[in-house]
Amino acid sequence: MASTPAGRRTTRVHVVSDVHGNARDLARAGEGADALICLGDLVLFLDYADHSRGIFPDLFGTENADHLVELRTARRFEEARAFGARLWAGIGTDRRTAIEKAVRKQYAEMFAALPAPTYATYGNVDMPALWPEYAGPGTTVLDGERVEIGGWTFGFVGGGLRTPMRTPYEIDDEEYAAKIEAVGEVDVLCTHIPPEVPELVYDTVARRFERGSVALLEAIRRTRPRYALFGHVHQPLVRRMRIGATECVNVGHFAGTGRPWALEWPVNAGRG
Repeated sequence: MASTPAGRRTTRVHVVSDVHGNARDLARAGEGADALICLGDLVLFLDYADHSRGIFPDLFGTENADHLVELRTARRFEEARAFGARLWAGIGTDRRTAIEKAVRKQYAEMFAALPAPTYATYGNVDMPALWPEYAGPGTTVLDGERVEIGGWTFGFVGGGLRTPMRTPYEIDDEEYAAKIEAVGEVDVLCTHIPPEVPELVYDTVARRFERGSVALLEAIRRTRPRYALFGHVHQPLVRRMRIGATECVNVGHFAGTGRPWALEWPVNAGRG
């Protein structure tokens, strides 16, 4: 725990999201904090800023990655899926096996970099079934659950909603809403995706609206947490805004910035 100049004790947490393979900076993300919070997307399937990085270019090369990004950016998702299917058929390797092998390699590196204690939930490109094999004793995985840190209650909801991208951990709206409901009233609501607010879900570089959650937005309005923290949208139109009493914060694209977002509060300052 840290102390203010007047000797008042505080708790400090660092929050990251969308790590996408940045193990080097992840290893330092907890420095100076009492705990690290990770809001998912540890896996790097394809780096849209550098098409030579990720599972896809490792398997199929940068030129094919360039074309896939071009199709996806143009929202030609059916063509993108057909293009990918042709590539997989051409190498004669089972897709699921190859991807799982590559993800396991990344997870071994990512989870080894997490400091203790870390509180983590899944992103939409993560594979939750593999996390128990790699999360060490210092990492607590939460999804639709709560935990107390420094006198504040934190709720966690992982994953994303269904999209044409068909990433690994996309779930139905009803299942996602049930997890939001299970969390209930908390001081800090931690999710991978943002609430469904146009300014928070629009990506200014990809030039498209990502999927946010209406159930999350309704819960923020109803339960009034101090903070709602999330990631998912890498270059949002607006990084933070207030919804009623709640400060909503996109904690950033950690893969690109390498910097955690910090939250600090006085010890024993319970829910107001």
